[in-house]
Amino acid sequence: MQLVGQRVNKTQQGHRSAAGARGRFGVVLAALLVAGLGTACGSGQSAAPDKAKTAKGAEAAGAAGALGNTAERMKAAQQARIAVAKKWGLAKPALVAPAAPKTKPAITTREGFEVEDGENLPPVFTTVPTEDKVVFLTIDDGAEKDPEFLKMMQELKIPYTAFLSDYLVRDNYPYFKKMQAAGVSLNNHTLNHRYMPGLSYEKQREEICGQQDTIQKHFGKRPTLFRPPYGNYNQDTLLAAKSCGIKAVPLWNAEAFPNRMDWREWDRDLHPGDIILTHFRGREDWKGTMPDMIRHVMKTVTDKGYAVARLEDYL
Repeated sequence: MQLVGQRVNKTQQGHRSAAGARGRFGVVLAALLVAGLGTACGSGQSAAPDKAKTAKGAEAAGAAGALGNTAERMKAAQQARIAVAKKWGLAKPALVAPAAPKTKPAITTREGFEVEDGENLPPVFTTVPTEDKVVFLTIDDGAEKDPEFLKMMQELKIPYTAFLSDYLVRDNYPYFKKMQAAGVSLNNHTLNHRYMPGLSYEKQREEICGQQDTIQKHFGKRPTLFRPPYGNYNQDTLLAAKSCGIKAVPLWNAEAFPNRMDWREWDRDLHPGDIILTHFRGREDWKGTMPDMIRHVMKTVTDKGYAVARLEDYL
């Protein structure tokens, strides 16, 4: 009995051992299954965050790359501007004008420049009302036709507005056609550059409307801007100009030469929105060329912290 009991005990111990082993195996298996399921579930649950992180990482990398590319392009553009400025004899490149205003400033006649019964007539002004630190370059007449000037202005990307008198332009319309093709607006400075207040209304109208017709014929567009010769005008001038389709009469607040600037204001300085006048002239009239004049005026403008903007963008 004792032996049987011992065998029974041993058998029971064997069963307990086997049961224990199976129990331990079950625990391990369960753990493995849980771990496997956990991993599988984890894969399903964490795949989206991992993809999201990857997408965000890619997006961030793309943004960083875009910023890097933009910075590189800006750097390259600045280096190109420095190089072209140096080519044309400028110590530093012109400042870049801000984008054209979405809302154009309201233009009114400057105080002291009014004419009798001037209401509803084209405004006469010397400065455009703006807080942008910009000025506007305008060039009159048309006597000098320097190809180097055209090349210089196009390479430097300096905007300007032309006011043409036909008696000086008619011997070389193609020169001004090239100017127009480069984005320059061609405007009215009368047919023959006569002193307007000394003419009758009918004669003034002939001078202004005749130049409107001439510009439209040769350049395909009727101007809306008019500058009277010498800056002189009277009520008949503005009435005639309006009847010919003129919307505004820009004069000037400073005048540029190859070796100096002349000023209208007492402080002898530039102001935001000032209009600068100069002329199509060369060594016959000046101690220098048109490129010399541009070098001087751009040095003045840039040193004072101004950019040259396109006048028509503000009108």
